[in-house]
Amino acid sequence: MRVEFDRDTCIGMFNCVAEWEKFVEDTDAGKATLVGSDEAGDDLYAREVPEGEEFEAKMAARVCPVDAITVYDDDDQIVP
Repeated sequence: MRVEFDRDTCIGMFNCVAEWEKFVEDTDAGKATLVGSDEAGDDLYAREVPEGEEFEAKMAARVCPVDAITVYDDDDQIVP
């Protein structure tokens, strides 16, 4: 399972931070940061979801008010 985060879309509500510790606040930029991610495109970041943290990753995606977080299982998008 992997998560992709579109940082450009992020509006800094930080709901994801409360759901999964891999998201942290970057108050200087007013955006969240996906810890341990690699740049996957223009302001798009991706990382594998560690085993046992799948629920938290899905919840972080579900609570994002602007759908900046997408979760994939293999190549299938599962959230949102």
